[in-house]
Amino acid sequence: MSKASPSTRAKHTTKRATPKPKVTATTERKPRAESKQSQLITMLRQPNGATIAEIAKALSWLPHTVRGAIAGALKKKLGLNVQSEKVDDRGRVYRIAE
Repeated sequence: MSKASPSTRAKHTTKRATPKPKVTATTERKPRAESKQSQLITMLRQPNGATIAEIAKALSWLPHTVRGAIAGALKKKLGLNVQSEKVDDRGRVYRIAE
């Protein structure tokens, strides 16, 4: 097999993809109205807050999923101030500080 001559080879043009703008904490992001993320935010905005076990049961999630959603989606992406405190009869309670 011989190489094709330059005139018979197909010319390849490469187009560079335009980079997507990075989403930062300063960019306003809001969850959809009835998503599990919005349900999680609603639970954490209650005056009594919510425990990992309560959230996991309400959303049918595993505990590690709840912790990941709080740390990743709420704190990092949405920039919410989620605080926790230890309550004697309930354990560790999480709530969004206003």
